[in-house]
Amino acid sequence: MIDLTNREVTPPRGDVKPLQGPELQTLFEALGNGWRVIDEHHLEKEYKFKDFQRALDFTNKVGELAETVDHHPEICLTWGRVRITIWTHSIGGLSEADFVFAAKADEMINR
Repeated sequence: MIDLTNREVTPPRGDVKPLQGPELQTLFEALGNGWRVIDEHHLEKEYKFKDFQRALDFTNKVGELAETVDHHPEICLTWGRVRITIWTHSIGGLSEADFVFAAKADEMINR
């Protein structure tokens, strides 16, 4: 089994193709935890919280991670919910970095 949480978030640079097919499926299976792959283009997950403050705290943690690794997801914050959408903009689709970021975002729940 692939452990995504211990990998570095390293967005691809240059002429790299987005993940597709078996390679994408392998990383998706390793990620799990309620994430969805949408049109082989992006990852999406909605987190639920008991109140706005907890959702905001989580959003801030994910934002700090994004700044640290220079890989920025879309984050939608509403009362008691946070939706994260991730893809690698520079390649127009999914890269390993997106799956690693998603796994690290899941870890933020427990911090």
